[in-house]
Amino acid sequence: MSNIIWGLLALAAIIWAIEIFYLRGKNLSVFDQPAAQGRFQGSATSEAYRGVLSSLDGIAATLQSTPRSQHIALLRNYMNNAFPSNESGIQIIAVDAGGVPAEWVLAPNADPRRRLLYIHGGAYTMGSPQSHRRLTSKFSEIANAAVLAIDYRLMPEYPRMAGIEDSRTGYRWLLDNGPTGLSPASAVFVAGDSAGGNLTLSLIAWVRDQGLRAPNAAVALSPATDATLGSPSLKNHIETDPMLGPLFKSLAKIPRSVLLWAAWLQTRIRPSDPVVSPVYGDLSRLPPVLLHASESEMLFDDSLRYVNKAVAAGSPVTLQTWSDMVHVWHIFHPELPEARDALENIRKFFQAHG
Repeated sequence: MSNIIWGLLALAAIIWAIEIFYLRGKNLSVFDQPAAQGRFQGSATSEAYRGVLSSLDGIAATLQSTPRSQHIALLRNYMNNAFPSNESGIQIIAVDAGGVPAEWVLAPNADPRRRLLYIHGGAYTMGSPQSHRRLTSKFSEIANAAVLAIDYRLMPEYPRMAGIEDSRTGYRWLLDNGPTGLSPASAVFVAGDSAGGNLTLSLIAWVRDQGLRAPNAAVALSPATDATLGSPSLKNHIETDPMLGPLFKSLAKIPRSVLLWAAWLQTRIRPSDPVVSPVYGDLSRLPPVLLHASESEMLFDDSLRYVNKAVAAGSPVTLQTWSDMVHVWHIFHPELPEARDALENIRKFFQAHG
């Protein structure tokens, strides 16, 4: 009996050590100090914002009455139809980007030599070029660029690494191919939101390490940067995040250790690996990067820690924050004034670096 007990204790110690030293990564609390170079006031009581909350309440209620096995299909359909482009004169061109399905999105008079790779959000399980046309068409306008929106492979049908590989393929292809065919780019940008923000930040570090042409600048909207679930705001902001809070509230009740092991077993990628957790990587020698985050969203500290660590490493990375906004509020333009303001700041950022 004593041998069994000692064996179980040894197994528990091994599991604990693997979690602490392999799955979790280093403690990043040193990077929790304020970092916003631009802080903007949101209005949680405005009529426009109440309209946003009402739309979110609708999908939350639908999810509650739908079997969990159907949630991904429901959310995919919702995302693909909720945010159609509201820009006039937009041109959409379907394309094969080196084996990755994609589409060019061109605002009127956009310069096809200037190119922007857009990587959509959707928790790595949903979203598409169609779901994000409201943003990609606007990004084409504000960057004066042709936007390549890639339809990267999603989980659970494909492994987590598939979306990462598709982002890399799309970036390589965009360097030498434009809407009119083979031609070098005069300027290159990368942008993404939420999960796409994660892929954006992972991509720019990979581009640097591969010695490829660096983007002129990158933008990440409400990005996830830490797959180890170590950011304090993941729990502290559940009640103040009207978009992610209802979706992930149940996960907050599960011990972090269980979630880390589940993530590793699902993806076979260590949660603290920089390929899925950019905040744990080498953040030196990055191009100019702008992050936007809401101070009330669950992923706020993911942005805070990433920016503080990147600045400490000497990279030109900037964080702009808004109070009382939903996750990736930019997609609610033009009705939401804070979305218009945020996109105007991104326009200025592109102008300064392109």
